[in-house]
Amino acid sequence: MSEYQEMADLLLPDVTETPEQVLARYPRRELPNGARVTRFAPSPTGFLHIGGLFTAMVNRLVSKPDGVCFLRIEDTDKKREVADGVTGIIQGLSGFGIHFDEGRTGPDSEAGDYGPYLQSARRMIYRTFVKSLLAQGKAYPCFCTEEELSALREKQEAQKLTPGYYGEWAVYRDITLDQVKQNLSEGKPFVIRLKSPGSMERRVSFKDGVKGKIEMPENIQDVVILKQDGIPTYHFAHVVDDYLMGTTHVIRGDEWISSTPIHLQLFYMLGLKAPNYAHVSPIMKEEDGGKRKLSKRKDPEASVEYYREQGVPAQSVMEYLMTIANSNFEDWRRQNARTPISEFPFKLNKMSASGALFDLKKLQDVSKNVISLMPASEVYDLAADWAKQYDGELFTLLSRDPQYATAIFDIDRTPVKPRKDIGKWSDVRDYVSYFYDELWDGQYDLPQNVTPADAAAIVKAYREAFRPEDDRDAWFGGLKDLCEPLGFAREVKVYKKDPSSYKGHVGDVSGIIRVAVTGRRNTPDLHSILALLGKERVLARLDRFQKAMEAMK
Repeated sequence: MSEYQEMADLLLPDVTETPEQVLARYPRRELPNGARVTRFAPSPTGFLHIGGLFTAMVNRLVSKPDGVCFLRIEDTDKKREVADGVTGIIQGLSGFGIHFDEGRTGPDSEAGDYGPYLQSARRMIYRTFVKSLLAQGKAYPCFCTEEELSALREKQEAQKLTPGYYGEWAVYRDITLDQVKQNLSEGKPFVIRLKSPGSMERRVSFKDGVKGKIEMPENIQDVVILKQDGIPTYHFAHVVDDYLMGTTHVIRGDEWISSTPIHLQLFYMLGLKAPNYAHVSPIMKEEDGGKRKLSKRKDPEASVEYYREQGVPAQSVMEYLMTIANSNFEDWRRQNARTPISEFPFKLNKMSASGALFDLKKLQDVSKNVISLMPASEVYDLAADWAKQYDGELFTLLSRDPQYATAIFDIDRTPVKPRKDIGKWSDVRDYVSYFYDELWDGQYDLPQNVTPADAAAIVKAYREAFRPEDDRDAWFGGLKDLCEPLGFAREVKVYKKDPSSYKGHVGDVSGIIRVAVTGRRNTPDLHSILALLGKERVLARLDRFQKAMEAMK
């Protein structure tokens, strides 16, 4: 038995398997040629943020149509883990329509043949590969204390040298078996470090799926691969997991670019084939004329919970994220208005290499378009669900008569050119307010080109001629018949030819009726509104408006 093997047995006596035995339990996936296997691998250390959602979406898209996307929970940082963090991640992603082919499905459940998909449950797998490196002399125990490591860094800084644990600064790099035994007998804690074969003179290059070719200095650091508590570092765990789980494309935030030389070196040291890497740029925010990374601490919109509270539909958020994921998505969407996002030909190399700007105003515009294409029944269901949690009064009114509420949302919901008044469910209260006496403020947004006296006269004449049973054509014909006796042109074009002969035109007359009944100058189809409000309520509002105008004469 070699000294390295004896050292490995001494340090990790609980490990009895070999890497070959582990590899046999994880056969290569049988997928069509060119199929891609991706993963989303969050840590349960906080809320699901928009950057994580974005990365998960990209991973899901890249795996289409015939690959696999799985969810792995990287819970090796137990100190920062939050209660119900796993559940929050899974429910959060599901709420935005992101579902996985395999992986973690709950705090105590999973699906798939390549698990466990919870890193804390894979402890012995990592230790098996660490022991193999120890037995080959490619790793070693380090007994340095925090104080010793701090002193080492201070010396390096004083000499203006590259900081870290490497080369001659790696004091335990050539530790002997006897020294290991002595330190263990003294009860000294230790970590396991990789014995890096890197050189300052060499560089490593790789093709990044988003940023193209990247060339960087080779890793020279003897990085920790197993911590004192026996849990691996992210560097080591992800390398082992991604190989065993058959990941073909590691798509992650570009803060990991600097660590990629370490990861490529680990694959090499383990004798495993490295996956393709693609580093997604952070989502940016405009501030003071410049751009900065969207902050989980400073920006409420960084949390996906913000969109739930505001009532931005999950579909709208995903639609907007697609616009910043691939610049050609908007052109595709214009030509494929009702096609599912999953059918968009997404390309990693069409992503922004520098970071896309997150624009809440554009999100609102995108959301208005998304909601405009929903059937009225879906708008009702989603608006009522949101109101149930965030606006109790609105929920009571909407649920009191679902058929009436759905009919409100159905006005002008035409397939050719639907109105786009609602951008989020928190807009609904204002949108429907004049349909409910409990919400309508009774204020009038009067046009400046019609006097209160003429407004009163128009409403008085209309009230006498009002026939709620008229269809749209008969109703509008009746409006035209009112115009000339009141001094208004029956046709807009007639008025434009000789504006000095008229007080206005039929559009002004209908506009006054609109203001009288709704308080607003801009609403969906007026005939539909009158029909839905019903005769009694329309007449009551006309009377109220007439009295208000007469009082202003």
